[in-house]
Amino acid sequence: MRPATAADVEPVAELRAVVLRPDLERLGRYDARRVRERLRDAFDPAHTWVIEEGGAFAGCVALRPAGDGHWLEHFYLDPALHGGGIGSGVLRTLLERCDREGAVVRLDVLRGSPARRLYERHGFTVETEGPVDVFMVREPPRSRRPRPAPRCRTGPT
Repeated sequence: MRPATAADVEPVAELRAVVLRPDLERLGRYDARRVRERLRDAFDPAHTWVIEEGGAFAGCVALRPAGDGHWLEHFYLDPALHGGGIGSGVLRTLLERCDREGAVVRLDVLRGSPARRLYERHGFTVETEGPVDVFMVREPPRSRRPRPAPRCRTGPT
């Protein structure tokens, strides 16, 4: 993985359109212009990484800070590379980082998407479901969550 730059927005927008098309069509929501436009509007290279395989563009993922943790967003991998362990490796790397921080990770996935199984294998559970989106959350392991500072007592114990 390498940090994204502003120049990565168009390849990422195109990949998003390819990856999401089957699910969006199934849900009656595919719009070729809008699927790209939504990515362009939300793309933030400061929190995005490009995934490369053999030196070539293969996908992307974003981890945006938010509240008590992060939002995992724009996780797209070239469909020709699905099932080869690349997505799991990327996800594991990001989740290990979040676990070290004691951070909660949230995401949303399209209803019926096969990606949901990947997230469930990595500890995500459903928080809420809507007609199109499933919102999921992953708490860090208890042993890694920050503990509150001990209270100082004044006076006799």
